[in-house]
Amino acid sequence: MLTLHRTNFADEFLTDERCGIVELINTADLPSLSVAQCRVEPGVTTQLHALRSTEEVYVVLQGQGEMSDGATQQFQVCAFDCVHIPADEPQQVTNTGSDDLVFLAICHKRFVPECYVSME
Repeated sequence: MLTLHRTNFADEFLTDERCGIVELINTADLPSLSVAQCRVEPGVTTQLHALRSTEEVYVVLQGQGEMSDGATQQFQVCAFDCVHIPADEPQQVTNTGSDDLVFLAICHKRFVPECYVSME
């Protein structure tokens, strides 16, 4: 059976991670996957963190930024770049542009707050 999940962008919420989140799909009925739109304002760096036992792919939709593992790896990202983040890997992104950095965060297994590990 097909299931439609409609998004209301007015439901964006701000996180301690320093970004705005809109959950596109995140339900216990689909435990293997979640998708969220993330928005980072210009000049902001998200909190260094890892997702326990959850891998993630960022798909950049607009803006530009710098991805980092907080130690040795850094690289620039822009629209339509995809970044694979293995489970338990430290990560953060800085918006280096003058417009919002917007990307999809696709998690496998689905994101639950208990998997979030702050590294700051």
